[in-house]
Amino acid sequence: MDLGIKDKKALVCASSKGLGLGCAEALAHAGVDLIMNARGVDALEASAERLRQAHGIQITTVAADVATPDGQAQVIDAAQGVDILVNNAGGPPPGMWHDWDREDFIAALDANMLAPIALIKALVPGMMDRGWGRVVNITSQSVRAPIGVLGLSNSARTGLTGYVAGTSRQVAGSGVTINNLLPGIHATDRADALDGGVVKQKGITLQEARAERASTIPAGRYGTREEFGAACAFLCSQHAGFIVGQNLLLDGGATNITM
Repeated sequence: MDLGIKDKKALVCASSKGLGLGCAEALAHAGVDLIMNARGVDALEASAERLRQAHGIQITTVAADVATPDGQAQVIDAAQGVDILVNNAGGPPPGMWHDWDREDFIAALDANMLAPIALIKALVPGMMDRGWGRVVNITSQSVRAPIGVLGLSNSARTGLTGYVAGTSRQVAGSGVTINNLLPGIHATDRADALDGGVVKQKGITLQEARAERASTIPAGRYGTREEFGAACAFLCSQHAGFIVGQNLLLDGGATNITM
């Protein structure tokens, strides 16, 4: 399918690896020029160069932490005039309800709620002026069904979801859509970290931890960054203009809900 976004320009946050990279890869395949952001320079530059060589697109890299005001300023400056914004940031650490203090919640809010909102506020007005734009926020399946050990993520990402619910409907008339992708377990470094916690807790091997968790997913496996990226690219496409304020689960059926 031709997504109709060749020569558009997109900012993809946290895109040196994992789900962010999957989104960058899918957009690059569709002919979209990219601003790629991540905190680590080496991985970011390596991923960007691979996509340049594979797809012949223009890519600007910005090594910065979007959870900080300075990082946001750098990214926003480089992303002026973008047509597409993909918000993404690593999730906060797991734990129990009694483990977290105010500072932990502030850090989670900065990374997973306030940073995406800052980028939306900075870049969506230009999209509205031009009459077309797409925003996709990578949140989590925990927005629909909270995960106890991910209380920091549950809180921050649900806050962003509430913000998007109202804001998306205010900007849709200007040709700008805002939607959320809710990943379940995908084969990424984040999954490795969470599985590593199970290894320590239960005294089992990493392979056993992965098999145990995969057995809870009706699809019987972890997702891939490629299929996640394809879903992101569709929401960014010309075909998705009537999808507004939605939360799309990509979890292999793991979240046991009717609607």
